Formats: sequence, C-alpha cells, structure tokens
Amino acid sequence: MKDETTGQEDAAQDAEACAEALESLDQIALAEIAFDDSSVDVQDESEIEAQPDDQDAKDDGAAPTEDEAGHEESECGADDQPESDTSEETILLDSLPAEDSLTRELPGLGSAPAVDETIAMGDIPLPSVPSAHEAEARHRKMSPKRRNLMVAGAVVVALVAGGAGYAAWNGYRQEQAAIAAANAHTMMSVQIGVHAAGLDCSTGSKIPVQVSGQDSDGSSVSETLYIDEHGRGIKLLPGDYTLSIAASPIASDGTVYTVPTTKAQVTIKSDGQDLSSQAAFKLKVPSADTVTDDQIDAAAKYAEEGGASSAATAKVLQQVATARRDAAVNAVSAQKAQAARDADARHKATDLYQLDIPVEWYGKVETWQNGSTLCIYLAGDSDTPIVTLVAVREGESFTPDEGDTVLGAANLGNGYTVYASGPVYPYVVPQTINGRTQNPVSTYPMDSAIELVELTTGNRYTYSQIKNVLVGKDGKADAATKLETDYLAQILLPSIKAQD
Repeated sequence: MKDETTGQEDAAQDAEACAEALESLDQIALAEIAFDDSSVDVQDESEIEAQPDDQDAKDDGAAPTEDEAGHEESECGADDQPESDTSEETILLDSLPAEDSLTRELPGLGSAPAVDETIAMGDIPLPSVPSAHEAEARHRKMSPKRRNLMVAGAVVVALVAGGAGYAAWNGYRQEQAAIAAANAHTMMSVQIGVHAAGLDCSTGSKIPVQVSGQDSDGSSVSETLYIDEHGRGIKLLPGDYTLSIAASPIASDGTVYTVPTTKAQVTIKSDGQDLSSQAAFKLKVPSADTVTDDQIDAAAKYAEEGGASSAATAKVLQQVATARRDAAVNAVSAQKAQAARDADARHKATDLYQLDIPVEWYGKVETWQNGSTLCIYLAGDSDTPIVTLVAVREGESFTPDEGDTVLGAANLGNGYTVYASGPVYPYVVPQTINGRTQNPVSTYPMDSAIELVELTTGNRYTYSQIKNVLVGKDGKADAATKLETDYLAQILLPSIKAQD
C-alpha cells in the first residue's frame, strides 16, 4: 500500500512539472509529438526476457543473501501491482499535502530538504549514483505514459533553449539593421581633390560645387555645396552622385579662375571618406585682362548665396575682381599702344625700300639716311656703324667701304638689290682689344665692345666666348663672320621690302 501511494505521488509530481513546461510554450499538445507506446513496451519486455531469472542463481549456485532476497521480493511485489489508472497519475499539485509541495521528490533522488545556506559544503551529503540493477528496476517500474511525459519535458527544454538562441540571433540582426538604417539617414562628410593657386577661402569666397544624384532612400538630389581650398565642406547622405564646379571662387586679391568642365561620379558610403582620387578639379588662373563680366557676376552670385561669410563680403570681392580685371585690361592696352609706337619708331623707309629695326636693337641703335642708303649705328656713336644698307640696280656691282664686309643681300623684286655691309665685330673687336691692329676700324671701350658683339650675334655668345673660343689668336675670322651673317639673315634682311 505504501508503494502504491508513493507511485501516485510520483505520477502527480511528474504531471505537474510537464504541465508547467507545456503551459510556458502556449500549451503545446502532446498529441503533436508522436510516441509509440507499444515499441517502448516491447523493448522493455524483450530486455526483461533476455535476462536470466535470478541471474542464473548468480552463475555459481550460491544462495542469495538476505538483502538480495528482500530486494527481489520487493521487485516481485512491484511487478504484481496493477498499474495506476489515469486519474491517479494526473493528480494536481494542490491536492497533495503541504509538506509534499514544498519538498518535491524527484525520480531516483528522493525529497530534497531545505538547508541553511551557511552550511559548509563538506556537510552536504552528495546524492548516491544508482547501480545499474537499481536503474533497471526503476525503468521497469516506470509506466509508458510516465516515460512519454519525461521525453516531452526534455523536448520542451530543447525548444525553450532553441527559442532563446533564435531570439538572441534575431535581436542581433535587428540591431545591425537598425544601425544600417541609422547610417543611411546620417549625413556623411567627404573630401574631394581641388587645386586653385593663391586661394584662401578664409579671406576669399569658397568654391561652389554642383551636386546631383540619388541618396540611399532613392530620393533625387540637386543642390550646391561649398568647399574650401582643401576640398572639405561637402555633407551628404550615402548614395551615388555627380559633382562639378558651378562657378569660380574669388580670391582676396580679386583673382577669378577658369572653371573646369569635367564631372566626377562618386559613391558615398561612410563618414570622412576621401574621394580625391575619384573627384579632383584644377582651377587655372587666366590672364586677368581676359576675365569677362559674366565670369565675375557668376562668381559673385555664388559667393553671396553661400560662398562668402555675408552678402556684403561678396559685394566687396566682386568689386576687387572687377578692379583687378580693369587694371589688367588697361595695362595690356598701354603695352599695345607702346608696341605700336615702338614699331613705328623701328620702321624705316627710303625712296626704294622699307624695313623694321630688329626688336633686340630697338633703343640701342640709331639711324641716318641719305637717299636709298640707310646706316644703322650704335646709339650715341655715329662713328660706329653696325650695318649699312645700299640699294644697287641689277647688273651693277657693289663694293663695301674699306674695312667692311658684305653681310647679306635682299632682292626687292623691282630691279634693285639691297646689300648689307659692315665690320665683323665678333672678330674685329677682340682683335683690337688685344692690341692686334689688322685693319681695325677703331679702338673701343670695353662696354662698347661687349654691346657690339651682343648686337651682331643676337646674344647667343658672350664677348669672352667670342674672344677665347671662336677667334682665339689665329687671326681667322670665318667663324666670327658666320655668326654675324647668320644672325642678320634671320632678323634684318627678311624685313627689307620694296617701297609701295
């Protein structure tokens, strides 16, 4: 009778434990978990039949001990007891005595009494491990339904553990998705490449950049942003964009730049991204006199809209840019006017031909004229002619003055030829300075000697080179003569034309 009561209590406690587990998973029906009772019973019976009765008297014919005999009797008694009906196995916890509900007896472990937490660990008796024989006996005593309930409890625990893992993974994924969504709606600062010589945006205006494209939300973007001379200042949502320079900035000295026409495709993914390898713009400095009013007005417009610290600052920069352009235009005009005057002064004419004094000679030479003869001499020294031009009718001969050499000729095409003659200064001057007087025209101060050599060679050689290398001490003038004749053939003779 005691064993029967104990079995009923075990069944009730097991039923309650499983009911609580099943209730935590929204009342999972045991019917959804298929168990085959017959297979379990058959397995149990086959295992029992496989064992020899009484262990074949322990294989040695020895009589069982008193304890063993008593144990076998208890087993036989348990086997003879009929299984408890369903109502006995599903007794609710509230029908049990109060002391039983406080110290639940677990299968194989007995009831666990409450202990004081201050008891030393050595004082706590450890549960004994059942022997294989005891475990087998308990397994034989356990009904199929009870085993099914225990299996269901294990499944419930597994489902709970699996659900907790899935919940953790799902929470991580949701957190990452939230971070990505937050980044997709966060403005990102990026840097592009830019070069504008002399630009300091702290004193001038910033560079306007036209931005168009689509952000990560799929929204179209078209706006003007401003960057400094280092390419910083753009803030956009992640997305794909096209960048271009909208207009020139204005430097503090009024410099207006040539705007590049290039465009750059960029993709913004993260904050602080350096896009200088994908988007680089070079703003060149044009000649100030070529800057137009439209360029200045466009630069001032963007400066006022955001490139400058204020509208008043933008207005001042516009005025400075205009003044710089006007000054450059005036300077160029003055230069052109002077060049025209110089050209007129360099232009010489006789009754048969006209010519232009070489630019390299202008201001350093003067001329005298007599009919169709024109003499070009060293400024301030009419006794030092550089070249003399004489027109000779075709068929007539020409003989230069004593000490001069024919340096070239130009056919006018009207029956006359103009001959150019004069001293070979790259040869004569060094000879004279050295005291060698082979038919010298005269003696020359060193300053005049150097200038005469430079004028007749076009500054291609210095006096020292002429003296020490081309002429030397051998007295030959071929190399020096060729220098002068080649130069005159390039700069003077081509300008000699017949008079209109």
